[in-house]
Amino acid sequence: MSKLPTKADILEWIAANPTLTAKRDIAKAFGIKGAARIDLKRLLKELEAEGHLEKRKKTYRDPDRLPPVSVLQVKAPTPDGDLFARALEWHGEGVEPIILVIPRASDPALGEGDRILARLQVVHEEDHNYEARLIRRIGTNPRKVVGIFAKSSEGGRIKAIDKGSDKEWMVAPDATGGAKDGELVEAEQAGPAGRMGLPRARIIERLGDPSAPRAVSLIAIHQHGIPDSFPDDVIAEADAMKPAGLSDRTDMRDMPLITIDPVDARDRDDACLAYPDDDPKNEGGHVIWVAIADVSHYVTPGSALDQEARKRGNSSYFPDRVVPMLPDRLSGDLCSLHEGVPRACVAVRMVVDAHGTKISHSFQRGLMRSVASLDYRTVQEAMDGTPNEKTAPLLEDVIRPLYAAYRALAEARNRRQPLNLDLPERKIILAEDGTVQSVNFADRLDAHKLIEEFMVLANVCAAETLIAKRTPLLFRVHEEPPPEKLESLRETAEAAGLTLAKGQVLKTAQLNRLLNDAAGSDEAELINLATLRSMTQAYYNPENFGHFGLALQNYAHFTSPIRRYSDLIVHRALIKSHGWGKDGLSPEDVDRLEATAQHISDTERRSMMAERDTTDRYLASFLSDRIGAEFSGRISGIARFGVFVKLDETGADGLIPIRSLGNEYFHFDADAGTLMGSDTGVMIGLGQRVTVKLVEAAPVTGGIALELLTLQDAELPGGSGKGRMGRGTRPKGKGGPKRKAARAKKKDAKTKRKVTRQRRNG
Repeated sequence: MSKLPTKADILEWIAANPTLTAKRDIAKAFGIKGAARIDLKRLLKELEAEGHLEKRKKTYRDPDRLPPVSVLQVKAPTPDGDLFARALEWHGEGVEPIILVIPRASDPALGEGDRILARLQVVHEEDHNYEARLIRRIGTNPRKVVGIFAKSSEGGRIKAIDKGSDKEWMVAPDATGGAKDGELVEAEQAGPAGRMGLPRARIIERLGDPSAPRAVSLIAIHQHGIPDSFPDDVIAEADAMKPAGLSDRTDMRDMPLITIDPVDARDRDDACLAYPDDDPKNEGGHVIWVAIADVSHYVTPGSALDQEARKRGNSSYFPDRVVPMLPDRLSGDLCSLHEGVPRACVAVRMVVDAHGTKISHSFQRGLMRSVASLDYRTVQEAMDGTPNEKTAPLLEDVIRPLYAAYRALAEARNRRQPLNLDLPERKIILAEDGTVQSVNFADRLDAHKLIEEFMVLANVCAAETLIAKRTPLLFRVHEEPPPEKLESLRETAEAAGLTLAKGQVLKTAQLNRLLNDAAGSDEAELINLATLRSMTQAYYNPENFGHFGLALQNYAHFTSPIRRYSDLIVHRALIKSHGWGKDGLSPEDVDRLEATAQHISDTERRSMMAERDTTDRYLASFLSDRIGAEFSGRISGIARFGVFVKLDETGADGLIPIRSLGNEYFHFDADAGTLMGSDTGVMIGLGQRVTVKLVEAAPVTGGIALELLTLQDAELPGGSGKGRMGRGTRPKGKGGPKRKAARAKKKDAKTKRKVTRQRRNG
């Protein structure tokens, strides 16, 4: 065929012959020789410019179609056991293809994270449009496992420490890395299943004693399934990034923006600035700028970085390490607002009046340069009269105006009445060797509150702008307490001699009055704890249900895109709504907003659980050499199997097993949250002061066992010994007069509560 083909002819050929797409292959197929090759080159260029073809090296292909042989990354198995994979060579602009891996009986077992070379076939099934057959496993990023090494004459085995896992890995004699029996190790897969069907592993790092400090957070990370290593393509994509320039951005480099973070901050994603408003119509007002790292410039929809960030959902923070949502090239470098370095940002300019009421706001996409990276304490010390060399030059023109604007916002906050819980946060301080050096109360300075108020206002502005522009987004939702939890809080308050006002619509101001009434009393911690327990958990949703705790109707997370995927979605929505570029919210982002909201709400809870488990293990380790010591504390929970106590000194939670409470039988009342002794009638409930003895502290599990010595400064009636507990009554003939009286008292109390509730409902 010597006649020049049409564009349609060329596209049809490439679709039918995806492995023969070099220019010479196309020329040969259509019999094009000599000078006609110039015309063919022109046609291919036009098709490329029109978006029908994509040139990769010296070949052309349909960008919305995968090559018949592709590199894939295997995803986690579905609940039904199906194995799907992600195409690492996908460059199309449409919906990412869904690939189902079809294993043969002879194929090695594949797991999440495996990279494979596979042959693809187009199908038109309901839940996938490609099927893949394994050619071979490839890649330089093998699966990793953390577990306990059991040494044997044939090398050994690794027992994975993942919660609920019974998986074991075989280790050859030359792959033990010198690990000792019982050591915690990190290993990587070294080959397919061997003898006995167990996968082979090679130990790459010895982590030592499983109870050692260095292992604490690592165990929690693996137990909760938090991804802690980035795939090769994600690292490669991050490493290839270059700093953003000024193109199509507002130049903010001369503005004296500063960052204020913890002294040990691992990333800096927000900067701020405030100054008096010079508008005569806004006397005493303030202009506040909040600039946030423009992560969306680097993490674009559908990219490898984007898919990994969504998978992680958020960064996870531990006392000794961070598991970031983004690789360090971004989280610690290009997206971190370091001092004196130009950085891409999305900024909001907010104007408030003298009393903190917002008058107006506007967003910009800019390029900023922080004049100083400061920490909370040094900023507070500067305001308190002891500036250092770094804060002294900034005190009058930068720091004081920030505090002036904060005082106005604090006035507005007091009018709004967000929930004002007083539950001091404890911070674990580690020594250089990773052991717990001390457990301190975390600072709560005005510098902290200043940044919090600025960020809350910026988040409100983001939500309001996107609502006004009718752009889809993810809201941060916090719903009001359910009626049953509110009733439980009301009963707790009444038992403490306090009152929670009733009303048809619950407002945070009512809860704050209760908290204020309890402040300074012995019941203060109990009421704060009970109020916290009555709250629902915040989550993400494409629908706006308001934020009860902050007393705000419109609220979205905008200020931390380095560590939260939700904020990245909000940034993309702002980019799209302002027409700032092609890296805004994609149609796929919009289509899966609901799924994304559910997923990142789940990953947030996962991180919280892992962080809590790590804290428990560190506290158990800290207390492990104080067995037999006495501690004061307060009852923080009641269960059928025992009593939970929060220790005053460390904030550690320990358990008093039911069997250690005494010789009598204890009735558990789930509604009231109490245990009552059947002989003595002693009532054990939330918030009571106790003295306990430390019986056991297990660093590996984080478990702390206690023995009750005094309850409300008095010894427990009936002495020590084996306690028994259950529901309802004891068998006939085994209850003495005291037990019968206690049961009658308990039944009468429950009847009164039931009648009272019916009257209230009526």
